[in-house]
Amino acid sequence: QLQLVESGGGLVQPGGSLRLSCAASGFTFDYYQIGWFRQAPGKEREGVSCVSRSGGSTVYADSVKGRFTISRDNAKNMVYLQMNSLKPEDTAVYYCAADGGPWRGSSCLAKYVYDTWGQGTQVTVSS
Repeated sequence: QLQLVESGGGLVQPGGSLRLSCAASGFTFDYYQIGWFRQAPGKEREGVSCVSRSGGSTVYADSVKGRFTISRDNAKNMVYLQMNSLKPEDTAVYYCAADGGPWRGSSCLAKYVYDTWGQGTQVTVSS
């Protein structure tokens, strides 16, 4: 069965950094584009970043552009989200999701296009 598992979350001070990991199993990983999403209490799940099958194309939400970097290592079935200059507004549960369709460009930030989701990892940015 298709599975995604996030890790790397934790508590960090404003201005700090974290690297989230998304590990995939049960499917041909490089067939899927991968998105990172986040959901804060009382808010809808929102797209953060996406990466194409090869890793050659990426999309970022305006709120994280210049601070976050998405990458993937298909040989290891892993996708990463490097988060720098973290702000309290980044506090949320972060999820990765897989989509087997064509590269969507900016539409990859829409949560409804994904069928496979990880369980989430908590990121808390607080002083």
